[in-house]
Amino acid sequence: MIHPLADVQSKNIGEGTMIWQFCVVLKNATIGKNCNINCQVLIESDAIIGDQVTIKPGVQIWDGITLEDNVFIGPNATFTNDLFPKSKNKEFKLIKTLVKKGASIGANATILAGVTIGENALIGAGSVVTKNIPDNEIWVGNPAKFLKKNNND
Repeated sequence: MIHPLADVQSKNIGEGTMIWQFCVVLKNATIGKNCNINCQVLIESDAIIGDQVTIKPGVQIWDGITLEDNVFIGPNATFTNDLFPKSKNKEFKLIKTLVKKGASIGANATILAGVTIGENALIGAGSVVTKNIPDNEIWVGNPAKFLKKNNND
């Protein structure tokens, strides 16, 4: 289902995916099956989203971001794809970011370009992730630090 107030240019959208109002999905974006893309989400052309992903309102999935299956992105979480951003940057180099299967990112967390967030990892609300996060761990704070193993209970 695509809400009539969404601007969805991509044809690469899996069955059962819901895209709500005021979303923009650019031409070559890939979105898997049974996803829930909440209102006010932007997904750029070189973004890849797996199956059963939930993206809450106010999130931008930029070029170079990959979200594997069963990922949860909380409201207003922020991704980057450029470590040295500036207007009209002629030297822009796309830096890819990977969020692995089953990972969850809390509200207002910031994920810097080039990191990998491991399978079933959990990033606490408001955390700033500056380096790779191992599988099955919970990280919180600014900068994000290891809190404990994620037992997935």
